[in-house]
Amino acid sequence: MLRYFISFFCFAISFTGICQDKPIDLQPKDTVEYKQEYGLRAGVDISKLVLSFADEDYTGLELVGDYRLTQKLYLAAELGNEEKTQNEGLGNTLLYNYTSSGSYLKVGAEINSYENWFGMNNSITIGGRYAVASFSQTLNEYNIFDSNRFFNPDGFLAGVQNSEEFSGLTASWLEFVAGVKVELFANIYVGMSARLGFLVTNKEEERFPNLWIPGFNKVTDGSNFGVNYNYSISYLIPFYKKSNKKKEEPSDPEQN
Repeated sequence: MLRYFISFFCFAISFTGICQDKPIDLQPKDTVEYKQEYGLRAGVDISKLVLSFADEDYTGLELVGDYRLTQKLYLAAELGNEEKTQNEGLGNTLLYNYTSSGSYLKVGAEINSYENWFGMNNSITIGGRYAVASFSQTLNEYNIFDSNRFFNPDGFLAGVQNSEEFSGLTASWLEFVAGVKVELFANIYVGMSARLGFLVTNKEEERFPNLWIPGFNKVTDGSNFGVNYNYSISYLIPFYKKSNKKKEEPSDPEQN
């Protein structure tokens, strides 16, 4: 009996030595899996709403939205309507007062270049849009330059007082977009973006040029470029979820 016990004891010691050839990993494996939400994020440009209340010469509304296709790629669009009345002058002399009013649509895509921490869903995006606008301009009042300084030493005469509307105006442009979106609360995002537009087409009246285009802003003489900004608040409507496993950090060879 003692002989059998000694044999079993020697076998157990040998088996334990074989098992310990591999190092024992005492670190628990992180098996946390985060479900990322995919869906439609829709909202509104709050800067245009604030400006509509603060400036009596401006009224605007812009709806914003994007749809997530992949981990990084989004389809995006903006739909808006603006009306703005402003003056163009030469020094202290009024040249004309006009009102631009119309709607626009921007469609494009953007890529999230920000590497989120595990479980976060913020973004730093770059992308582009193709935009079209349909609008009208109303010439409210204007002054005419008079070269006969004997009767008019100031050089300007008042034009016809009745306003004149120029309708059926259109424009299209390409827009480079850079922006950020931050998840403030669950599924609620705040964002801002800067936009550089390049005017592609610009249908205008021969008698009165397009000086301000809805969605594009001021048209600069001799340049096709324009600048625009966007400050939004939006809500994500989730359609489905995809798993996003946490990346395993590479092991340190010195610790093996």
